[in-house]
Amino acid sequence: MPVGKRPIIIPEKVKVELKGEEIFVSGPLGTLNMKIHPAVDVILDNSQIWVKEKNPKAKKFRGLMWSLINNMVIGVTKGFEKILELRGQGYRAQKTKEGLQLFVGFSHPVNFPLPKGIEIDVRQAPNPDDPKTPLTEIVVKGIDKYLVGQVAANIRKIKPPDSYKGKGIRYKGEIVKLKPGKKAVSAT
Repeated sequence: MPVGKRPIIIPEKVKVELKGEEIFVSGPLGTLNMKIHPAVDVILDNSQIWVKEKNPKAKKFRGLMWSLINNMVIGVTKGFEKILELRGQGYRAQKTKEGLQLFVGFSHPVNFPLPKGIEIDVRQAPNPDDPKTPLTEIVVKGIDKYLVGQVAANIRKIKPPDSYKGKGIRYKGEIVKLKPGKKAVSAT
């Protein structure tokens, strides 16, 4: 059965309201709202949310709206997080009042302001490449999945992983394919 045809089960702690063309989802972690696409109907039935298309051409929007509403329900109950790793000699980060301060190989620290609704945690973690030196992890948390992903991508964009040494900011578990370099190529 396609994802959009299944109902979204509303947990006990979550309250869902439909007001005109908007849906409001509130739970223990906060409240989210979103405008409903005009091509679909959202039906609230006891502890379930159904998404129906208004005409056959709107099937693509049914699945999209289902996923967005489901992410809202998950966000207000569990929340979302993305973990970034800082790899490189002397690369570190610290939490400030305004947001995040990064030391990633530039001649100056980089200040990154945080949008409303996003929390950041900076911690030390074991380095899989070198067990002697820990690496810094930045944990981006929030209830809005899109905003968490966008903030993590913007932080990564400050210093993306280098393709020769792998230094930079990367997602946890991201595999960076390293290039051989000039000496390795000319030696063969």
